[in-house]
Amino acid sequence: MLDIQKTVDAGKAELALIGRLDTVSAPQLEGELQALLPGLSELTLDLKQLDYISSAGLRVLLSTHKTMLRQGKMTVKNPNEVVAEIFDVTGFSGILNLQ
Repeated sequence: MLDIQKTVDAGKAELALIGRLDTVSAPQLEGELQALLPGLSELTLDLKQLDYISSAGLRVLLSTHKTMLRQGKMTVKNPNEVVAEIFDVTGFSGILNLQ
């Protein structure tokens, strides 16, 4: 299960992801992002409370990252130890702007 808490203001959005981002919940995040991305110049994803991310979740992050490269910037902040390790193993730590 994934809970998404979002704050949107003047072309900037921050989404806090809470729970698991997997094959079941990835479409939920993808839908939220597709609705938000048009006209967005800055996107921040806060992963402090994200317990797990699967390849389906990574695909959503990569797709969103590619879109945001064309229209602004995307930052991923506060990945916990488990998520940070997955980013390291998959090479995402070299692709995403991590804080």
